[in-house]
Amino acid sequence: MIATLASDLRALVKDGQVLDSPSELCVFAYDASFMTQLEPRVPDAAVVARSTADVSNVLRYAHERGIPVTPRGAASGQAAGSVAVQGGIVLSVHAMDHILEVDVANMQAFCEPGVVHARLLEELRPTGLTFPPDPGSTRMATVGGLASTNAHGMRAVKYGPTGAWVLGLEVVLPNGDVIETGSVASRAKQSSAGLELTKLFVGSEGTLGVFTKLRLKLMPIPPARAIVMALFDVLENAGQAVQAVFAAGISPSAIEIVDQRCIQAINLYRPLLGLPEAEAMLLFEVDGNPPGCRWDAEKIVEVVTPLSTRVEWSDEPKRMTALWEGRSVVGAAVGLLRPGSNRAYCGEDICVPVARIPECLRALQDISTKYGIPIATYGHIGGGDLHPGHLIDARDPDEIARLLRVADEVHELALRLGGTTTGEHGVGAVRAPFMAREHGPALETMRAIKAALDPKCILNPGKIFPA
Repeated sequence: MIATLASDLRALVKDGQVLDSPSELCVFAYDASFMTQLEPRVPDAAVVARSTADVSNVLRYAHERGIPVTPRGAASGQAAGSVAVQGGIVLSVHAMDHILEVDVANMQAFCEPGVVHARLLEELRPTGLTFPPDPGSTRMATVGGLASTNAHGMRAVKYGPTGAWVLGLEVVLPNGDVIETGSVASRAKQSSAGLELTKLFVGSEGTLGVFTKLRLKLMPIPPARAIVMALFDVLENAGQAVQAVFAAGISPSAIEIVDQRCIQAINLYRPLLGLPEAEAMLLFEVDGNPPGCRWDAEKIVEVVTPLSTRVEWSDEPKRMTALWEGRSVVGAAVGLLRPGSNRAYCGEDICVPVARIPECLRALQDISTKYGIPIATYGHIGGGDLHPGHLIDARDPDEIARLLRVADEVHELALRLGGTTTGEHGVGAVRAPFMAREHGPALETMRAIKAALDPKCILNPGKIFPA
């Protein structure tokens, strides 16, 4: 049967590539989630699509036969969202990586889903324009992946999530039909015509359709930036500092936190940075015109000084780059805190109300102590999005069992504080069991939309919606 599937696909995808050998399929059994480390899910076949026609042909074939199809990009996701938990076909769009056009006059870019975020920014830089969503994984994450999970990232506190910057999509529906959202052939920056389908598909994690092209809104690169670094010897004071800055009427473009363990990890990974020891460090970035940046930075210093042990600000490019480098490497660095351990991506993306950040930060450390699992926390604290990094010896079954209880408690903590189990990484298969509690009756409305577009439930089954 599997051989027949691969043979059929090879007849359909003339410009694509079909993979079906065990060694090739093994690659598609994983993403960055801990779930797939524990339970790899090997598909029956994989297709590397190179065009909209490839995607359409595969979906039409699968729809007619009721075969599950799992869309996949860079597979850097941490919620098992791009693995075939029910077998079938993995449909990878990572090779669809062309930047089709940059319309400078209308401040828009047109690209395929496999374009890596950092590459898009590099190509835009000479035009003086930028695409504001900024995930920490800019060198890995694709634009299609950002749209699929409605990723937020470091600058969402000011500029909003990816969905705010997607004007239109070319989407292949589960039956193979191709539609264009945001008004066909439009280059307008706004519209009130009809239902907002673009927003429906953004964040749907490949359960409603497969993106093959994106129309993105751009903005001018701000002429100036400045950064404020604040250190705290009391973890709760860091959360209070964020509230104080907002209360002062300042809207930073980014507010990032790294806790004490993260600071130690950064210094091990990049010793030359020499970050001072503290229970927490906050980085506030402001952008805009030069006088405005200076005023904002000085005001932040004034506001957070009573809560902090040390504050400094800079608009010098080398200093700003060094501080942001420390933040950018923390995800990789935390594994150095415990030789022989690894970072386990589960319970890694909660978001809580800003007013409850101090309580949440302390509760995460209490969970760490309770289960004897070191947790290093960082994240986009300005929006309440926190990334607890759990360090375990994955060779120890007891530690794995304790880690899974930690992940459950972290998710429960977020819900108890009036937050969400995922601020930007998506639901995938990992957090699907929490969706009924998180959404209540609204989940059934989501199921109805899913059933209307995908009545055979072939597209990314097992994701978002619990069985």
